[in-house]
Amino acid sequence: MISRNFKNVLVVSVGFLSLFTAYGGLQSLQSSLNAEEGMGVTSLSVIYAAIIVSSMFLPPLMIKNLGCKWTIVAGMACYVSYSFGNLYPGWYTLMPTSVILGLGGSPLWSAKCTYLTISGNLQAAKDGKKGSDVINSYFGIFFFIFQSSAVWGNLMSSLIFGQDTNIADIPEEILQTCGAADCGLNVSASGTSTRPTQELVWTLVGCYIGVGVLAMLIVAIFLDNIDQEQTSQFRENREPFCHTFLATFRLLKDWRLLTLIPLTMYSGFEQSFLSGEYTKNYVTCALGIHFVGFVMMCFGASNSLFSFLFGKIARYSGRAPLFFLAAAANFACIIALLYWRPHPDQLPIFFVFPALWGMADAIWQTQTNALYGVLFPRHKEAAFANYRMWESLGFVIAFAYSTFLCLEYKLYILLAVLVLTIITYPIVEYYEHKHPTEPIEDALYQRHAETSNTKIDEIIAQTYM
Repeated sequence: MISRNFKNVLVVSVGFLSLFTAYGGLQSLQSSLNAEEGMGVTSLSVIYAAIIVSSMFLPPLMIKNLGCKWTIVAGMACYVSYSFGNLYPGWYTLMPTSVILGLGGSPLWSAKCTYLTISGNLQAAKDGKKGSDVINSYFGIFFFIFQSSAVWGNLMSSLIFGQDTNIADIPEEILQTCGAADCGLNVSASGTSTRPTQELVWTLVGCYIGVGVLAMLIVAIFLDNIDQEQTSQFRENREPFCHTFLATFRLLKDWRLLTLIPLTMYSGFEQSFLSGEYTKNYVTCALGIHFVGFVMMCFGASNSLFSFLFGKIARYSGRAPLFFLAAAANFACIIALLYWRPHPDQLPIFFVFPALWGMADAIWQTQTNALYGVLFPRHKEAAFANYRMWESLGFVIAFAYSTFLCLEYKLYILLAVLVLTIITYPIVEYYEHKHPTEPIEDALYQRHAETSNTKIDEIIAQTYM
């Protein structure tokens, strides 16, 4: 029998898998599918700008009032609205739904991180294990399942768009402009100046809407409301709005959080580069838009596998060696991308880069999330809100300069942020090694465990003595 906490981790993971099968597939296609006047990339920039705004006040407010479970459900509904906006993509449909998604994005992710951290500490207290080890393992399991969404979402897009009868060979003069050889600002929608038919686009978006609604149902029906008691107490003893509003900013007084900002922002930079620049300037330009899904499937499969693997390895190796491995992989890829001139004859190479990028991203995601959970156990909501805010700022900056900076300069910026990350991150890790953060008092989790265990008894005796 699996434990109740492990079951909840699986439910959250499958819910996010279903939701991001839709959103991940749409994000990968925005720079190619809605390329007119940079509308697709602009919508992504608006999404992450809205996430920054919502990170400032919404996560603690929603989590403490609704609890983690219903905050996740509400956030998922915001993501589904973006799929509806893509049915008839235009400035008046994509921009409003991008704002809605962004406002729900930060509470969604903060609630997920808070939920996994609480579950990990509950299980650690029950099994007599170290909280950080169980949290690391839970985040690894989550990202193993969640990151496979890139496989299924992109498989759907490639199979559906592959039915297009207008696919043609890409002329040599267009191939000469692919990669960092050219500025890369004017890549046609599919390399052959054709776009998938509207019927195929509707079919794909309709499938994405279906799996998004399925995600909401999975979480609403099967996820336990583990912080219900704390939520009820908060509503009864409601703090002033300004106190909750400022919780995210008060945590910025902690120098450790400030020092982690480059690491957190780099996560946004590197993800936006792969989904926005690599798919457009390398894959779409040289192979066509119908190949974007297959290439991103490789990223998703690699990301999923290594997320699970590194979640297990971290307890033996520690975080630092894994972070340096990710940095080395990204550094090598960036240098190679500066000099590589993509051509259809080099098909395997198109999959090597996303595979390596997926391995590195698995480390950035699992270990950075776990690091925040370990460093700030008493301020989980505010800590993960800061994580989403600074990561989203990396997304916003990268998507904002996407429409006017040449690809070569984008790679140099990515490299500079990576170097800054490798300089600042070890400072926090060294301090944590010398002065370990004490885990949150077990009493809180033990009280919840006792309450949870007595729910069975309450069937017979409604009053707990």
